[in-house]
Amino acid sequence: MSVPLILACMAGLWSERSGIVDIGLEGKMLIAAFVAASASAVFGSAWIGLFCAILASLAFALVHGYASINQRGNQVVSGVAINMLAAGLAVVLGNEWFKEGGRTPALPPDGRFLPFQFPALDTLPVIGPLVRIFFEHSILAYVAFLLVPLTAWALARTRFGLRLRAVGENPHAVDTAGISVAALRYRAVIIAGVLCGIAGAYISTSLSSSFVRDMTAGGGFMALAALIFANWRAWPALGACLLFGFLQAVGNFAQGASVGGFQIPVQFINMLPYVLTVVLLAGFIGKSVPPKASGLPYTKDR
Repeated sequence: MSVPLILACMAGLWSERSGIVDIGLEGKMLIAAFVAASASAVFGSAWIGLFCAILASLAFALVHGYASINQRGNQVVSGVAINMLAAGLAVVLGNEWFKEGGRTPALPPDGRFLPFQFPALDTLPVIGPLVRIFFEHSILAYVAFLLVPLTAWALARTRFGLRLRAVGENPHAVDTAGISVAALRYRAVIIAGVLCGIAGAYISTSLSSSFVRDMTAGGGFMALAALIFANWRAWPALGACLLFGFLQAVGNFAQGASVGGFQIPVQFINMLPYVLTVVLLAGFIGKSVPPKASGLPYTKDR
């Protein structure tokens, strides 16, 4: 459950470290989930679905980049518009293409990223179940976890990462050094689009077997909350995403549970991740320090 949150959170980290506020994580994940499920259903290949999902997310990311970088528009408004456009477009196109009320057909096994299977682990009485926790996942799950150290290293140790962080802090200084602020921010937006595309594809082709309306269920906003809570750092963001994913998993497994003969309402269990999001933001948003140029359009001095 934490995998799409991790991918979206790393996407937001790249974008916001460059100074581009990315409220549209939810919309890019949603349109990617729809396109991945649609392409996988038509072509019968999960890899084609993943490729198409990345392209769709990239298209939305470039729209956000154009509005924020070239047109110097309000980045929050642009992100909200992307969320609304993705939510409506997925349902309308899904209903027009598949005639199932906005859903996509159930995907065949070749159209999904299925978990790896190791039957030999069943013969190990204690170690087997523990090993299965770490090794029986789809390939996209391992990609998500590998991206965390890669992102942390790239932002802290590479020339590109250091320049990107500098753009988010002081774009005028970067421009004075002869480095294009717009080019760096576009690269960050493109990276964010690719990661959101992978996150959306995971939701509809690995975590589920089809696309349904609003299936991201606020995951983009949870990822953004995890990013703020982690103070725009990769490793703490991973911990926050794991916590949100754990609460979502608890909600799935605890449906119908009872305490002392009293059945816990499903709605109460399902709201736990969202309540935690509000609590974290209310308690820590004042202590978080975003990049100084975050959300501010850059105007080149003449």
